Amino acid sequence: MNILRNFLAASAALALIGAGFHASAQKQSPIKLKTVVIDPGHGGKDFGCTSKDGKVNEKSIVLDVGKRLKKKIEEGYDDVKVIMTRDKDYFVTLQGRADIANKNNANLFISIHVNSVEGKKTGPNGYSIHTLGQYTSKKRDLYAGNMDVVRRENSVIMLEDDYTTTYQGFDPNDPESYIFMNLMQNAYLEQSLKFAQYVDREMKNGAIRESRGISQDPFYVLWKTAMPAVLVECGFMSNPTDRAALNSEKGREKIASEIYGAFVKYKKEYDGTAPAKASSETRQGNMEESQEETPAEQSATDEISYGIQVLASSKSMSTSDPVFKGYECKKFVSGKLYKYVVGISNDKDEAKKNLKEIKKYFPDCFLIRIENNFITPEK
Repeated sequence: MNILRNFLAASAALALIGAGFHASAQKQSPIKLKTVVIDPGHGGKDFGCTSKDGKVNEKSIVLDVGKRLKKKIEEGYDDVKVIMTRDKDYFVTLQGRADIANKNNANLFISIHVNSVEGKKTGPNGYSIHTLGQYTSKKRDLYAGNMDVVRRENSVIMLEDDYTTTYQGFDPNDPESYIFMNLMQNAYLEQSLKFAQYVDREMKNGAIRESRGISQDPFYVLWKTAMPAVLVECGFMSNPTDRAALNSEKGREKIASEIYGAFVKYKKEYDGTAPAKASSETRQGNMEESQEETPAEQSATDEISYGIQVLASSKSMSTSDPVFKGYECKKFVSGKLYKYVVGISNDKDEAKKNLKEIKKYFPDCFLIRIENNFITPEK
């Protein structure tokens, strides 16, 4: 009963805060987005989800994405303080993550994670964005939909000593524990959903091309943060295509850029300010893309090399496009077509070895010969 009373009291307080925010926004008062907390999930003894071969783990991927995002925001905005719940490989409790955000009076909380499914399934793929709430379909019960994801992320609690005391009886495996979350009126839901929409739009057709949409789910770390908050599942560790993007530097850089793009749009709407300058990665990326619109070197050369053609298209694409899954790519003009080649080597045997690996991601690819900047199929 005491727990319920506390929830209701907090609910009323948050409602007043939310009302005040909307009133201030209407009057265009100097509300500023001054502090952002970036929360790379897991860490230390908590690896998060791990690839089947054990070589790729969630805690490392999300920390790298988080650091890249932090750098972009700091370079773009001199007036924004960016705090990370962890900047190295160490364990932070769910409550500890929320405490960091609350104590610093953050205006936005971004939790970064990677999804996965158990067993032999590899089909599910794509990114998703989550705000606080319960499963949104009225025709499904609480433990439907995303509850496998929710249970997995909330189960970090059980790695803590005496978690039953710290979390006041909250059990991530007990459906009744989530009923209390529904009593917590989220005054920041509208702003959380707004930022989530921006993230969804920016990430669409990006490093992870498939969007699984935006949903409201009872994640503990979102429940305990007193500010607009989202949890981004960047892709599926269990899906080979998603994992390739997540495990590549280009893929992680792209994901960070996409979330930063959402932040720019959200801050513009929040307080009317735009970035003072582009981040170094953004500037470099723009330079690379402009250079890459030019097909591979046109000057003739007698050198013969070999590669794997993965795509032919009438459309000129950037060679850093996520469709190439992080492979270094060259573009060649052949009539009205642009042909895209990866795995280039002067050694034909090495190119053949590359072909076997690349076929896992591009089943229709084939070996080609490059001479005088013209490409022909090679047996």
